[in-house]
Amino acid sequence: MTEQKDSNEKKTLTLGGKLSLKKTPESGQIRQSFSHGRSKSVAVEVRKKRTLEKAGGSEGEGYEGNIKSEGLEEKTDSEFEARLKAVQNALKSAPDIEARLSKEKQLREEMEALRLVEIENQQKLEEERRQSQKVEEDQKETPPAPATPSQSPEQNAPVAVRPKKPYESNDEDEESEFRGVKKNIAKPAVKKSETTETKRHDLKQRLHGLSFEEALEADDELGRGRHNGGNRRPKFKKPKEPIETKFIVREVNIPEAISVQELANRMAIRAAEVVKKLISMGVLATVNQMIDADTAEIVVTEFGHICKRTKTEDIGNILLAQEDTLSTMVDRAPVVTVMGHVDHGKTSLLDAIRKTDVAAHEAGGITQHIGAYQVTMPSGKKITFIDTPGHAAFTEMRARGANVTDIVILVVAADDGIMAQTVEAIHHARAANVPIIVAINKIDKPDADANRVRTALLQHEIVLEEMGGDIIAVEVSAKTGLNIDKLEEAILLQAEVLNLKANPNRDALGAVIEAKLEKGRGAVATVLIQRGTLKVSDIFVAGTEWGRVRALVDDRGNNLKQAIPSQPIEVIGFNGTPGAGDLFIVVENEAKAREIVDSRIENLKAQQAAALRKTTMDQLIQNAAAQGNMKELAVVIKSDVQGSLEAILGSIHKLATDEVSVRVLYSGVGGISESDITLARASGGIVIGFNVRANQQARELAHREGVEIRYYSIIYDVIDDIKAILGGLLSPTLKENFLGNAEIRQIFNITKAGKIAGCYVTEGIVKRGAKVRLLRDNVVIHEGSLKTLKRVKDEVKEVKQGFECGMAFENYQDIREKDIIECFEIESIARELA
Repeated sequence: MTEQKDSNEKKTLTLGGKLSLKKTPESGQIRQSFSHGRSKSVAVEVRKKRTLEKAGGSEGEGYEGNIKSEGLEEKTDSEFEARLKAVQNALKSAPDIEARLSKEKQLREEMEALRLVEIENQQKLEEERRQSQKVEEDQKETPPAPATPSQSPEQNAPVAVRPKKPYESNDEDEESEFRGVKKNIAKPAVKKSETTETKRHDLKQRLHGLSFEEALEADDELGRGRHNGGNRRPKFKKPKEPIETKFIVREVNIPEAISVQELANRMAIRAAEVVKKLISMGVLATVNQMIDADTAEIVVTEFGHICKRTKTEDIGNILLAQEDTLSTMVDRAPVVTVMGHVDHGKTSLLDAIRKTDVAAHEAGGITQHIGAYQVTMPSGKKITFIDTPGHAAFTEMRARGANVTDIVILVVAADDGIMAQTVEAIHHARAANVPIIVAINKIDKPDADANRVRTALLQHEIVLEEMGGDIIAVEVSAKTGLNIDKLEEAILLQAEVLNLKANPNRDALGAVIEAKLEKGRGAVATVLIQRGTLKVSDIFVAGTEWGRVRALVDDRGNNLKQAIPSQPIEVIGFNGTPGAGDLFIVVENEAKAREIVDSRIENLKAQQAAALRKTTMDQLIQNAAAQGNMKELAVVIKSDVQGSLEAILGSIHKLATDEVSVRVLYSGVGGISESDITLARASGGIVIGFNVRANQQARELAHREGVEIRYYSIIYDVIDDIKAILGGLLSPTLKENFLGNAEIRQIFNITKAGKIAGCYVTEGIVKRGAKVRLLRDNVVIHEGSLKTLKRVKDEVKEVKQGFECGMAFENYQDIREKDIIECFEIESIARELA
């Protein structure tokens, strides 16, 4: 209770309302509506804005006007008159006020310009002071260099202190003067320390001869340039005069294959120009494609440059060209190649010399590999023999044998005489420029005629000693061994005449005779050493393969540590299967071997790309036209040795015609693997194995996928089967066989069957289902087939001459009396490759 009483006693002294001197606002009411039909009256106040009222429309209306103050009453007439007089006096003195204001403005602008110039001069002085301090420090460290007398004081001064050259203005043009002033007034940079004396003097010099307004305008332009640096007027650049380029004739080196881009770079022109030129020549190529040397030479000549053909010299050719000195050379065994027609007894003759029986183990009784052997004679001298196949498919193999040999033994059967491969062997021997010894074999046969062989050889310019020539001929019998010793003597005699020597004390160099892939041994090659000595662990290169000698095996299966010149040897240690005929060279180290192989692979790819990509427009048109008609047989070929594979590929490519061809998906040496089956399945081809077999996984995959594997051991069986398959792909020949004629004598209209022709067979026979032609006045008006053939009321297969029958055509009703019906059949005849 006490607290309530105290609180009631302590009341604050306040006014009952707000005190204000504001004008009482006008009030009013408006009705405010809400949702659901509700409304409410709201009191509002209206306030008026304070306004300026203009008293008249004279020039000084900006200076006159009555300002109405809130809370004042209306003016009296005397007050109004006094205010009007004041306004009139102000109007009279307005020009003086305007002049004073403009003068003040000019003074302010002049002071601002002076201030800017003072800032600039102070900046220069500060820079001079810094430069002088820097020069003094440099002089203390190093003695000053003597100044060049030709240099002016301005040039000797530092860059920041160097005075600017005055702008030379043209008096005739006011605008040029104005631009000169703008250029002379430099853009100031604000610095802390400043001096005024020099600034004012500099300003007077700059503004000399200008009006005050022009100086101020120049200063305004300077201010705008300082704040809006991005809006400066761009400097006018004098257009460059076109430089006349002089055509330079270049000497362009062209290798065997070159890319279009590289050719353009060597001619110093754009690659697009070279591509245009190639297209105009009819060759389609892009900048990254390879072109051959002949095409590149034409392009270079068209552009007016000088062409120089260059050939990358292979290391093998360089080593072959190197000749050993006579002091380092010793006698070596002769290398003898046995050549001749198939089944003339080459291998049997070699067996008789070696006293072995190789021929009995050859498939089909014919040699399909090159065999290299070395025989020691009773006198102790050695002869190396190379046995070549006589079959027509092994042309390249025989040529390879002739190129590595010293003497060729031409075997001719006394009963058969000169045959096709005999003539070919003569040409190979002449091309290799090696001497020939003729061995007339099978002399023991009853129908043998050695004189007929001698006479036949004269037609091919082989003149024997018996007929006044210089070529030795020996009559031998490989079966009985007759005169084998005489043949050996003839070989040694020829070798003495040739004086065969080689240097054994150098790195080995030879030729790959044959190459194959053996299970457990890898790639194995038969190599004939021509120079030097090959040792185990030597690093070698053969074609695009290299390796290290792991083992050396002779023709009798003995392991050797080294091989000397003229010795045939099996080399184990290749990284891959080399090509038969490749040059075999020994190099210093593995890095050198890799470098040579990489270079050869690159050159080989470039040559292949140039050969494949030399596509002309005519070829594209021809290929597009022939693509629909051409049928291909896709094959995968695996062989035991490289030479046989080479012979098979050469033979099957010769079987191609305009309608059918063989497409070799893959060819290689070794057994048939799963990848070969997969490749054949993808292209719908067959797999051919020559003296090789498929492993178990490959056989199972072939069975699942339905891929056919064919095994062969005789080369002409391969060729005959492929020829038969290609013959089956050929479109059969269609032949038309005339059967007979029938004359229409009456037409019968039957409701469901249509028109039926009542005919009389005048010639031959008419068969149901055969093709017919309707002739009217000897003109063919319809060709189709018979729908029905009836004799009386029965359907018959055929009607012979002299009988009547009823016939109806398939989908044809326009038949008349006296028309002739010709009956014929089409026979399909299978074609065979020639």
